[in-house]
Amino acid sequence: MSAFMDFTLRQYFRYRQRRIEEVVRQPQKYQDRLLAEIMDRQKVSSYGKRYGFSKIVDYSTFREAVPLVSYEDIFPEIELMMDGKDKVLVTEHVRWFSKSSGTTNDRSKYIPVTDNYLLKGHLKCTWTTASLIYNEDQTAKLFKDKNLIMGGSLKRLDNGIAVGDISAIMLKNFPRIGRGFSTPSFEIALIDDWDEKIRRIAEVVVSERVTVMGGVPTWTMVLFKEMLKQTGAANISEIWPDLKTYLHGGVGFQPYREEFKKYLPSEKVIYREVYNASEGYFAVQDKKDEVGMLLLCDHQIFYEFIPMSALRDDLSEVSEVVQMSEVEEGKRYAIVITNSSGLYRYVLGDIVEFVSVSPYKINIVGRTQQYINVFGEELMVANADMAIAEVVARHDAVIRDYSVGPIFMDVASKGGHEWAIEFIEQPENLVAFEKDLDATLRRINSDYDAKRYKDIALTNLRVSMLSPGTIERWYRRKGKFGGQHKLPRLSNDRKMIEELYALQQSTTMHR
Repeated sequence: MSAFMDFTLRQYFRYRQRRIEEVVRQPQKYQDRLLAEIMDRQKVSSYGKRYGFSKIVDYSTFREAVPLVSYEDIFPEIELMMDGKDKVLVTEHVRWFSKSSGTTNDRSKYIPVTDNYLLKGHLKCTWTTASLIYNEDQTAKLFKDKNLIMGGSLKRLDNGIAVGDISAIMLKNFPRIGRGFSTPSFEIALIDDWDEKIRRIAEVVVSERVTVMGGVPTWTMVLFKEMLKQTGAANISEIWPDLKTYLHGGVGFQPYREEFKKYLPSEKVIYREVYNASEGYFAVQDKKDEVGMLLLCDHQIFYEFIPMSALRDDLSEVSEVVQMSEVEEGKRYAIVITNSSGLYRYVLGDIVEFVSVSPYKINIVGRTQQYINVFGEELMVANADMAIAEVVARHDAVIRDYSVGPIFMDVASKGGHEWAIEFIEQPENLVAFEKDLDATLRRINSDYDAKRYKDIALTNLRVSMLSPGTIERWYRRKGKFGGQHKLPRLSNDRKMIEELYALQQSTTMHR
């Protein structure tokens, strides 16, 4: 039966692939059509009436009528919707709210997810991803064996509305046709307690034939460790010899690539990046050997982009916003999205670089609020991830995670960067590691190099080692253990690393 289902779905994916290629050939046509559909569908919502959606006839009138917004700008409307009020941001009743990790502050964000958006956006994108995998690998059997997607959890409010990670919402609403090919059961996958969830998942999946796995790298490694503990196997490839695809996203994968090779030494495993956030499923790496993710242009999201030179903290002062057909290859932009689920000209907070405009392919290079530019060095997350990945490989080290903050100048000393790193395997020589990391950053980032020239503005960076378990304790204290939560990697102040140091010190004192 499973072989028949795989054959049947393979025929469907051939049809899906033709549609994908059609959209790739003329993406702006589908984008324009989508914008018109969203404006027409949501014109009778309170927000639609306020900004005259019914009078919007093209992109020009849309840009003039609708303001750029942040989450804080629309939070009052979202609160009303979570209280059960209808026709606020959208005409539909909203039953689902995706809980964002809130990496830039302590407060989580709650993103509305309509049934239409779930079906024609997030879930449709999973079928698109499957189509791309089948198109590139004719031997793939995604629906013959088992798929494992690391999901979060859901919580029902008193009014029946559910909140949780987007991965959990997608699992809860996954089509019945695919449920028989998923492991573990949805009851286990949606357990709220992550310690119990990891243990229970491992107990089930060690005896399953898993061929596709997806999840945030940090939490995937937690599961891998538990599987090895339960089985005594040397690596995950011994347990899952048929694993062919690992879908990763949420954080930069480069710092973890070498460690994953140890868990998955099989040459068969293909690593494929996806860009799936609470606000939408935006892109997927369509070619396993090519850099960049294909921007998905007919999945309920209309895109705009703010050039980095035009980005301002006060969005009303942003002087330039372009649509997709106007972006340039090699340039960096902050993403702005309008979707069918209540986000209109919403500044997402992610910074992407277009590695290609035919087709449109992007890389995530940072966050609008996660970078360091205290001394004019303009260090982005992508720079830091690339540098640390190179250096840990050269020094035979492995990291759990890291966070970087500035060392501020004072009368007696110059400024610099402090890297708080929790190592799984420490480098043999920390001083040599520091010098290598600094030199690598200088090679990767010319602005950092200029500020480091003769130590004029910046001195050599400093690495401070966190004791094992510090980052996990930080997650637990913040109520962010598990799911899609991520440690902020770059900050323009010392709040993050001082929190880690204080937690480490208090833990040491109580031993």
